[in-house]
Amino acid sequence: MAHLQDLASIARRLREEHARAEADEKARREAAARLEAERHLFSRSVGPVTPLRSPNVARLRRHKPPPLPVQHWLDEERVLVESISDDFDVSTLLDTDDQLSFRRPGIGVEITRRLRSGHWSIQRQLDLHGLRVDEAREALGEFIRHAHKAGLRCVRVVHGKGLGSPGKSPVLKSRVQRWLVQKSEVLAFVQARPIDGGAGALVVLLQPVHPRQR
Repeated sequence: MAHLQDLASIARRLREEHARAEADEKARREAAARLEAERHLFSRSVGPVTPLRSPNVARLRRHKPPPLPVQHWLDEERVLVESISDDFDVSTLLDTDDQLSFRRPGIGVEITRRLRSGHWSIQRQLDLHGLRVDEAREALGEFIRHAHKAGLRCVRVVHGKGLGSPGKSPVLKSRVQRWLVQKSEVLAFVQARPIDGGAGALVVLLQPVHPRQR
């Protein structure tokens, strides 16, 4: 009798396990069916789709990055390197004429003669009247640099005759000469003709600029 009860219990457990296995398999199939339905939900909703022959995509221009101001950086660096000094001794570089003209080594005297006679027309001028020494030095350096970069050859620098200064002597004249000698852009300078300012101004001849340096 006990043996029959054990067999019935085993049979019942087998039926229960089989039922659970069938339920698990049914749940797995239903989950797989739902996932498949979700994957194809869009295509079933919109129906058949015909691919376009042309992509019909707008071609947008790519914006180029802004150029780096390399030349500006070089100019700023050059300003620092070519700073002009008040302690520079210019006396040995000036021609020993009554007007103390200047020409770089290798530049013939005919250049200063032509410059003094007005061979080159004055293209731009800088007036230093009313400026302090440090302001005049900075203004002159910037003026010469920009004039040379613009391709100008002949400019005038007005430093004044010093009539309004203590002692009635020109304060900036000797300084301007000293500063100009230190500027590599300057080839020569002479005292201006009376019609162009006389002893109160200098006419400056600049180096010709190469097109690639502009």
